[in-house]
This record gives sequence, structure tokens and C-alpha cells, in this order.
Amino acid sequence: MSGRIFQNVVLQFKETTDRTIGVIDADGTVIACSELTGIGKKWAKYVKIIEAADGDCVTLEGKTFKAMPGWGGHFDYAVFASGDDSVGRTVCSMATVALNAAKTYYEEKHDKGSFIKNIISDNILISDIYMRAKELHVVAEVNRGVFVIRPVDERAEAVPVDVIQNLFPDRQNDFVLSVGEEDVALIHQMPEGASAKDLEKVAMQIEDALCVDGERCVFVGIGTIAAHLRDLAKSYKEAQIAIEVGKVFDTERYIINYENLGIGRLIYQLPTTLCEMFLQEVFKKNPIDALDQETLFTIYKFFENNLNVSETARKLFVHRNTLVYRLEKIKKLTGLDLREFDDAITFKVALMVKKYLTSRGIDA
Repeated sequence: MSGRIFQNVVLQFKETTDRTIGVIDADGTVIACSELTGIGKKWAKYVKIIEAADGDCVTLEGKTFKAMPGWGGHFDYAVFASGDDSVGRTVCSMATVALNAAKTYYEEKHDKGSFIKNIISDNILISDIYMRAKELHVVAEVNRGVFVIRPVDERAEAVPVDVIQNLFPDRQNDFVLSVGEEDVALIHQMPEGASAKDLEKVAMQIEDALCVDGERCVFVGIGTIAAHLRDLAKSYKEAQIAIEVGKVFDTERYIINYENLGIGRLIYQLPTTLCEMFLQEVFKKNPIDALDQETLFTIYKFFENNLNVSETARKLFVHRNTLVYRLEKIKKLTGLDLREFDDAITFKVALMVKKYLTSRGIDA
């Protein structure tokens, strides 16, 4: 965003008020001012106080400040006016409206990042995408990967945008966007014929760059490849869903591809009441909680080894007959014979449904 746009607006205010009006950026540097000598001054000490005011006017050392709306709770720019009286507050508030309108207009016309953000947020009509893409010289039909990066620990600091921008420095074709309070979205141009493996390579780059002391600090959700600008919003939603579903059904993985979610994606979209009914119907004899940890471990191992009794017994270091005995015990308790394919599928889905309900805080 050019300070020149702000400067044009603040100079117009000079004709209507004797108050000094200006704009500081997120570092506290004055980038526009009705008194030209003010440009370049640094007021970094004010930044946190202005941010904490959450969009309200705040007076500091004889000046009134008001942050412009930003993304993720952080302001990009704040307006100031000289004076800490009611006139100063009024002038500052009016200037903020005018400068924000100029900023929005400029971004819509000239900023590719805002254009892409509007697409993934569904804030633009499909018919307008074509026209705006032409104006901004953004290629409409090219393969793009959509990635959502989210901290593993919700209490952790936000994902460092600058690290991801340094990984993907092509500002014309790659877009790193702060979205919401903690997510960062990466829209990355992919080569022709790119596959799911290529997307996962990009995700691994991101994950490795954000590792701290070998610890995985972020989830990376991957949407399906968007072959056209109009597909970006769909792919972005898929990347978000990938993280949500992965956190429930695949807790060992930090890179989650929407295309690999399998049946978990279906369960995640079901109403919880339907899931509870399903569990009650499947486990008529005894609830799933009647199975002890050893039995559940046996079941998971049996599934891992594709219902192969001999292979599962070998992995569990037990005799084949011991495993058969355990499977018979499960059949008596639940009425399901895991050696039968249909019963095994039913049980597998039931375990996933139970996991889903638990993640929603429902004890079924």
C-alpha cells in the first residue's frame, strides 16, 4: 500500500482543519502527514496501546490515534490527529473513514493479494472475478495449490507470515494471506500436471520451516488443486476441513490432504444426533465403552493388518488361537464378527463415529 495514496487524502484535510493529520504503519512510522516535516518520524512505543484499543480512539501525548480495520486483530495502519480533546477525536474519526475508503479503493483496484483474499472469502461475485483478474493482470486459468497453516497449540503465537513469504517470494504468482485470528493461507502457483504428491512436498516445506527444536508446530491443510480462480474458494474451504477432520481422525499427522480424508470427511458432516443413533443401533448388546483398552488395541491392530489373523497375531506377539479367542469374545460382546468384511466395516465406522462425538464433547 502506497503512502502516496494516504498523503493525497491528508493534504485535502489541510484545507478544512488546522489540526495536523497523518498515518502511521504497523511499526509506528509516520508514512503520511499534513505537515510534511512529520513524515518519517517513529512512534513504535504507541503501537501496542493503539492495538489494545481495538479500533477505538486513544489519546497519547497530545495526539489522538485510531486504528484502521485490519486482519487477524492486528492493524496495518492507524490515523492520528493533533489534540486530545473532543475536536481531535472527531477529526481523527472522520479522517479514519476517509482514509480507510481510499485504502479499500486502492486495494481493490491495485492489490492482487486483496483480490485473492476476496475470492477465497467469497466476497466477490464470480462474474466480477474475470473482470478484476484482467485489470490486475492475474492469470485466471493456471493450477494453484491452496494451503491453510494453523498453529497446533491454539494458545501459541500466530503463524509467522514473513517466514512463509520468504519461502515463496514470487509476489506476482504466490500469495501469503493472514486470515482470521490464527490461520495463514498460501495460494501457490503449481506447474502443469501437478499431483497430490507435489502439493504435499510444498506442505512439507512449510512444516519444516516452522519447526521449533524438531517439534511440529503447525497443521497444514491441503485443498484440491484449483485450475481456475473461481475454484480457489472451494479449495480453501477444503483445506480448512482437512485440518478439522484430521485433528479428529488422524491425530498423528500434521499435513492433511483433503483428498485423503476418506470416510472421516463424510462422518464429520453428519449431524451428531444421527451419529448417536447409529452407535445405539450397532451396539445393541453392549455400548462400545464396554470394550477394555487391550481389546480395542487388538481391534486397531487387526484393522491395520487388513483383517489378516496370522499377521495380526505375529505383530501382537500372541498365538493365532489367542487372537481367534479375542475375536470371539468381541463377537459375543458386540454381535459383530470382525473376520467378516461387512461387520468389520461397520465396526470401523462405529469407532470413527465414537471418536467424532468425543471430539464434540458428546459421551455416546
